Amino acid sequence: MANQVPAVIMNDGFKIPEIELGTYQIRGGDGLQQVLAAIHDGYRGLDTATNYDNEGMVGEAIRRSGLPRSDFFVTSKLPGKYHQYHDATKAIQESLYRLGLDYFNLYLIHWPLPKRDHYVEAFQAMIDAKERGLIQSIGVSNFEPAHLDRLIGETGVTPAVNQIEAHPYWNNERMLQADLERGIVTEAWSPLGRGSAALQEPLIQDLAHKYHKNAGQIILRWHTHRNIVPIPRSSNLNHQRANLDIFDFKLTPDEIHAINQLTKPDGRVDSQDPNEYEEFE
Repeated sequence: MANQVPAVIMNDGFKIPEIELGTYQIRGGDGLQQVLAAIHDGYRGLDTATNYDNEGMVGEAIRRSGLPRSDFFVTSKLPGKYHQYHDATKAIQESLYRLGLDYFNLYLIHWPLPKRDHYVEAFQAMIDAKERGLIQSIGVSNFEPAHLDRLIGETGVTPAVNQIEAHPYWNNERMLQADLERGIVTEAWSPLGRGSAALQEPLIQDLAHKYHKNAGQIILRWHTHRNIVPIPRSSNLNHQRANLDIFDFKLTPDEIHAINQLTKPDGRVDSQDPNEYEEFE
């Protein structure tokens, strides 16, 4: 029986699953089978991006699942090379064509790219696409407080979501609080970190033993307790299934605080500072 995933209500009234499937580096026929298996196990939130080169596969998985479109929460992201208004408008349409869908549940600006300084017009293109029914909810990814405030100030629209890097070695509490203050849902990419170091932390291992869970489940539950929607990416079917099975236990406030203390000043996985990072093309 598929797991039932709780939902969070965003500032625009739409609901987002409390955990979603990340699809970065999941592509082709093998990826299709992995995503289909994840859907079978209960995933309904599917997170893709133009830069992942797999929107077609995700759309095909939705069609082959046999489930109605309305069961899914589909997210994609606008790449930096399409930030100018007319480019963004066409990119949104092309993404929908690749997926074979009529609308996105959520569409994000992938990176702010402040050195290029086109993210406000990209967001305006998304606002207009939403008004035409192509997008239900609009948001951003990797945005800093100044970027958020400029968007809100110049467009009058608050993003529904900010998808940021967050994991035990980079808890990103600063951005989480900034999002909360603005009524924005925080999503976490790389919620387990990359590699296995965080999973091997003695604290995480001890909590896994206490709650009869694995280390990944402890970390994902830590995220949900912090009002973060984690987006774990795994091509391992057992890991995918386990990642959903996190809503039958609760960490204590002291345990959440202890995991928070694992954060490091240089904890970002690839040193990607949103104020400086130039997105890959």
